[in-house]
Amino acid sequence: MRITKIETFKFWVDWMNWLFVRIDTDEGLSGWGEGSLHGALESVETAIREYAPHLIGQDPAGPERHWHRLYHAWRWRGGAVLQTALSALDIALWDLEGKRLGVPVARLLGGIFRTKLRGYASHWLQGADTPEQAFDGAQEAVRRGFTAFKCRPFSFEGLRDNTAGEMRKAAALIEGAREGAGPDTDILIECSEFLSPRTAVMLDEALHPFRPGWFEEPIPFENAKTMAALQRDLRTPIATGERLLSRYEYRELLENGGCRIVQPDLMHAGGFSEIRRIAALADMYSVPVAPHNPGGPVCTAAAMHLAAAIPNFHILEQMEPQRALRDRASTVPIRFEDGYFLLPEGAGLGIEPNLDVLREHAFRPQPRTERTDTLYR
Repeated sequence: MRITKIETFKFWVDWMNWLFVRIDTDEGLSGWGEGSLHGALESVETAIREYAPHLIGQDPAGPERHWHRLYHAWRWRGGAVLQTALSALDIALWDLEGKRLGVPVARLLGGIFRTKLRGYASHWLQGADTPEQAFDGAQEAVRRGFTAFKCRPFSFEGLRDNTAGEMRKAAALIEGAREGAGPDTDILIECSEFLSPRTAVMLDEALHPFRPGWFEEPIPFENAKTMAALQRDLRTPIATGERLLSRYEYRELLENGGCRIVQPDLMHAGGFSEIRRIAALADMYSVPVAPHNPGGPVCTAAAMHLAAAIPNFHILEQMEPQRALRDRASTVPIRFEDGYFLLPEGAGLGIEPNLDVLREHAFRPQPRTERTDTLYR
């Protein structure tokens, strides 16, 4: 079997573009990967084309071998664009390997620990401005079967203009959400890097009575030592890592105790080949893995296979606002029942993107967002 063609497909969905890659072979088998990036997506597509000559004509067997060949293909390596392109190709190669052998990718990753994967509703409570709306939204999440949901109860502008007032508003919203969700539902707090070490401690104090499950990226991710110092000051666990791109970037974070949950993204941190190493590294520090999962059906299926095959899986993100379209855009709808993803049963990833459903979602450049000031005060 030889690789004959590598093709990309991109579509605008809601707030970002989805990018799929297909690796074709001379025996009629194809593998699918995803490299959806919020930002320079066309640069990722170009990087995939740059990588293609290193794969075309090759036997696709052995994704790890190809990962190392591609990672070291040039003197310059790493960065969001190259790692996203590499991740998409790596996912496609693992999908192809599973199809060639007739087994699910999770089997190839060392075996299946679980076939039911706890999920949480992401981007929840959007538009909730009052405790009553937060109460109703939390009840709706429970009604849908979720045992956890993630929300951001504050805005950048609110924190900038009236930090104390925005903290009080956040506490009121989460109090309403806790009343609606009941005592057993996890409420996860998306912070979007909007906080400083000082204001993160303020938020921890304000929300502690309502038992938040984590603060996700409370401060910018680049400084692992600062993140570690903040984790020592917070009672709430820090979850972070969606923007870290390799085990090398995770090493300092974990060695310094910078978080209590890691969130590697299969589309950006090197695909299956690298994230299985990141998960093993996290396991050495007794840190669970909650994969970041913001993309389309291929990203979601890949995250499910990873979650099924690692011992330290914690919970998997469900982009609930895009759920209906994502399921229609899959040849086999991704099953989600009573708050749990159900692992696909077919060979490889078990699903492929349905491009016909996405034809009406034409690619468009990512809109610019500007944040010219900071909250470091």
